[in-house]
Amino acid sequence: MMTSPQPVSNKHPEPSTAPGAEPSTEEGKRSLRRSILGSALGNAVEWFDYGVYGYLTIYMAANFFGSEEGDGGLGVTLTLATLALSFLVRPLGGLILGPLGDKVGRQKVMVLTVTLMTLATGAIGLLPTLGTVGLLAPVLLLICRLVQGFSAGGEYGGAAVYMAESAPDRRRGFLGSFLEFGTTVGFILAAIVCTSLTAVVGDQGMEDGWWRVPFLLTIPLGLTALWIRTRLVEAPVFSEASQHKETTGSPLRHAFKHNWRQLLVLAGFVVLLNVAFYLILGYMPTYLSGQLGHSTAQGNWMLVAIMALMLVAIPPVGALSDRFGRKPLLLVAAAGYTLLSVPAVMLLGLPNLALQFLGLAVLGILLVILVASVSSTLPALFPTAVRYTGFAIAYNFSTAFFAGPSQTIANQLIETTGNQLVPGWYMAVAGVVGLVSVLCMRETAQATLRGENLPGSPESVGFPKLGFVEQNRKDAESRRASI
Repeated sequence: MMTSPQPVSNKHPEPSTAPGAEPSTEEGKRSLRRSILGSALGNAVEWFDYGVYGYLTIYMAANFFGSEEGDGGLGVTLTLATLALSFLVRPLGGLILGPLGDKVGRQKVMVLTVTLMTLATGAIGLLPTLGTVGLLAPVLLLICRLVQGFSAGGEYGGAAVYMAESAPDRRRGFLGSFLEFGTTVGFILAAIVCTSLTAVVGDQGMEDGWWRVPFLLTIPLGLTALWIRTRLVEAPVFSEASQHKETTGSPLRHAFKHNWRQLLVLAGFVVLLNVAFYLILGYMPTYLSGQLGHSTAQGNWMLVAIMALMLVAIPPVGALSDRFGRKPLLLVAAAGYTLLSVPAVMLLGLPNLALQFLGLAVLGILLVILVASVSSTLPALFPTAVRYTGFAIAYNFSTAFFAGPSQTIANQLIETTGNQLVPGWYMAVAGVVGLVSVLCMRETAQATLRGENLPGSPESVGFPKLGFVEQNRKDAESRRASI
């Protein structure tokens, strides 16, 4: 295992301007705000697309696979399978875009990913349907999803790494939580647009062509994110590493040779993160209406209410992770999913609106704890030279083969077994995997991300202790003072 960080040489910037320090000038503060906005808005575009696809699954099934509305059968499964197939190209995106981001910089790759996402998602709104061009329609849909999947292979990792490397060490959890704030905004916007549009034009109107509108809205959203990202400066931590020759020409080989443990830890944690994320925010509208028989509007508005509460809670929980550490919060969430997922899903099937809302609320609270800490936790698992590469590869391989297909697998298991608690059991198993992964992490709250070594102390692996956060803070300050 790599040694604890050592003081940097006197070639590094002065304390007031060193990466990880609080910005001391108005321009520095404006640059930090732009970095947060650019990262979060691009991420919102990605998850707006994902949310729209989830909310419109039934109408997409009817238009591209000939499914009857609300049957929850083969057409819906094929529509979700198209989404799952797009996840299979995410590792390819990670393998290409991750190392590219460690070579040419985070900002340039972020511009590329948001461009590809915008084009692919907007194009779905223009596709011909099965009734117009036959089997060519689902093929074109799949191509668009594959392009979106490839770009997503570099988007989330790039945005998380960029934000983590731009934020002050002491507030990385709080500021990093705004990346997930953007994710939730994207989902809420998708829910509001799709639910409101359905209420106005009805299910038949949506099936007849109004399903296109939410996809087309991605174009102005994506162009706005692109405009902001083209005006961002490079992340300070990466700029310093490049200046002092702390990068590598072969980040892919370096990551597998020297950081394979971190790759496994991140991949294991992402099993929990994205199984919970996709089943709760992506699959739940289809599950509530197609499997449990609730009205589409009722299920959607309940989820909007839960996401609105999540939106309020994410930044404060991120700030808590700065004070008390990432690991205590993540362990609570992992244990919660292990023990409470099945009971929460049971509540969703009861004929009582308050109990249904309570079931969603339990799952939503646990998800808040996860997502508020994740964008500050996962980039800190790797040193700067392979941070984008390690994040992108492990995140996307785990998502593609474990979390991404969760909706399709859950839907088909329910159809095959008749057991409507499948989503709960799925999340409970993922909770166990996540619990083990968190215990294998270092505590990195307030740790510096600078230099060639792993952030955090090796002794912090295992059960958390508050003393490691203070140790990280002192180490970061002493390194900034070493001139």
